[in-house]
Amino acid sequence: MPLSDFAARAGSAVRALAEASSDLLIQPTLRLGVTGLARSGKTVFTTALIHHLTEGRGLPAFAPVHEGRLRRARLVPQPDDDVPRFPFEEHMAALTEERRWPRSTDRISQFRLAIEYERAGSWRSGPGTLMLDVVDYPGEWLLDLALIEQDYTAWSRATINGTRRAGRAAFAAPWLDVLRGLDPNGPLDEVVAERASDAFKTYLAALRAGPEAVATTPPGRFLMPGDLKGSPALTFAPLDDLPETLAPDSLAGLMARRFEAYKAKVVLPFFRDHFQRVDRQIVLVDVLSAVDAGPTALAELEEALDAVLLSLNIGRNSLLSRLFAPRADRILFAATKADHLHQTSHDRLDALLRLLVSRAMRRTEAAGARVGTVALASVRATRETSVHDGGAVLRAVAGTPEAGEIVDGERFDGQSEAAIFPGELPARPEAVLEGAVPPGSLRFPRFRPPLVKPDALGRPGSLPQIRLDRAMQFLIGDRLA
Repeated sequence: MPLSDFAARAGSAVRALAEASSDLLIQPTLRLGVTGLARSGKTVFTTALIHHLTEGRGLPAFAPVHEGRLRRARLVPQPDDDVPRFPFEEHMAALTEERRWPRSTDRISQFRLAIEYERAGSWRSGPGTLMLDVVDYPGEWLLDLALIEQDYTAWSRATINGTRRAGRAAFAAPWLDVLRGLDPNGPLDEVVAERASDAFKTYLAALRAGPEAVATTPPGRFLMPGDLKGSPALTFAPLDDLPETLAPDSLAGLMARRFEAYKAKVVLPFFRDHFQRVDRQIVLVDVLSAVDAGPTALAELEEALDAVLLSLNIGRNSLLSRLFAPRADRILFAATKADHLHQTSHDRLDALLRLLVSRAMRRTEAAGARVGTVALASVRATRETSVHDGGAVLRAVAGTPEAGEIVDGERFDGQSEAAIFPGELPARPEAVLEGAVPPGSLRFPRFRPPLVKPDALGRPGSLPQIRLDRAMQFLIGDRLA
């Protein structure tokens, strides 16, 4: 084992020992990771989680609330002073006052909730407190963990081969034109390296904006650079026709050094300081966008989700494992935006998600971790209704489409409500992978967040949700028993 890896594990062990001691002597702590690929609803989920725990209402499937055992939950100072605080208040104002969706997750953030509850009355009874630490981070960072086991040559080859997949040729063409003009054995040139990196980043941005945005090609931080923007660690790109040995003073040698610097300065610190300390993990997935984009996008999504689970450090958790090999013991995959479908298709959405992660689930369960799936809407933006189409009555959803959304040739103004038949998912999930749902045949406009009114007692209204309470029960319910 390299000395750096040993030091990292030793540091993790010391940190885990301190946290375990805190659990035993003060309050127990549960660290929950929230992630997902592009446009999956991470920020909305995390905001709704805080909202419902602090309000303590409207969660029939969350046992501590349903049984009347949740006393209160409150935001308290987070444990890591070097991680930005999750801006809950800003996001709640966006949802409830402005009726707009909050900005997407583009960096890591964190919050801590002190949850006070009554125990369920087994061998221990009376009040208890759970410190829930939630770490919200982009899923693209998670996929970067696969780079740890790759060298520059293998990564270059895999990335260039990826441009040959169906639907990527048009996105990749400008970057490949630049690539063909580069000589890996040519002299080290900062300007050439920057030009190659910029062309590669443009390709990554096009992939994310296109129908295959459900999948990502690392490095994930290239599109979310933060304070690393313009740094050498984020200024490299794949090269073609690489020699067996990369000369240090060549363009290929420069790219390889920066690739290794990216792993050392960006990927490994994230793994060591944040990801390795997660006890439970939820991975949010925008399955509906992939369904609407067609079988190719679904295949990309399946591959990306498999890569996510390969990156997760999973298995049975115990004091010893927390000291020497911290791992997540529960993983939940959640298909978001279930409110875009009528409830009769919710089980079908869950079944499709389960099919996409079936291989990875078997591997994860063999390691001793519990894996679950759920179709949910963290914030429900629609209600169910029906529409008449000739002599047929179709199951539909009604809500307020965002300004500029177009459905069946009609442009919405952001104020008017509309009833829309979104389409139906096949009863057999395999049929979706086989092309039973033609691309673009479903109707999934972006709806505005719902209008939330005070309840009968004058208290602020709760954000409506679909199965968020089931997700909460799976992820933290056992720790509040």
